[in-house]
Amino acid sequence: MKKLSNTKTLTLAAMLTAIGIVLGYFKFPINQFIEIRFAFVPLCLAGLLLGPGIAGVMGILVDVGGFLMYPTGPFFPGFTFSSMMTGVIFGLFLYKKRVTLQRMIVTMVTYTMVVGVLLNSIWLNMLYLKLGYFNTILYRLPKEAIMLVVNTAIIYTLLKAFESVKLYEKI
Repeated sequence: MKKLSNTKTLTLAAMLTAIGIVLGYFKFPINQFIEIRFAFVPLCLAGLLLGPGIAGVMGILVDVGGFLMYPTGPFFPGFTFSSMMTGVIFGLFLYKKRVTLQRMIVTMVTYTMVVGVLLNSIWLNMLYLKLGYFNTILYRLPKEAIMLVVNTAIIYTLLKAFESVKLYEKI
């Protein structure tokens, strides 16, 4: 809670939340069950720089804010929970830890399995009830496997760039 009284922390959290909302606007729908998104990137940075608690709250704000700014369907709290868990997972795995390729791979595999495969498949199955839960997972696995590699490369490169300019020390 002490961290929330720091102006620098609040400013960074607000900016990353705004970036997350904007990035959430840019999505590439493949079909009803599969779309490619990059709104997780600011939540990853928040987890790394601010910790799991603040990143989790930001996940909620990014999802709700994105819905209020550009609703693409009915509001569903399951996806808000997924967004919160995204921030929490990145915070648990990255906060106050050195960024290594191994750590990034473990983090991204955990994020992909928990949020992308398990949780989001539950929510999609609840909303659309067409394939069944396990069939929904099987249908989404190829996309999640491809995005795991892409997302890991993006995040690792970005975090290494931040590390090289010693951004962590300034926050």
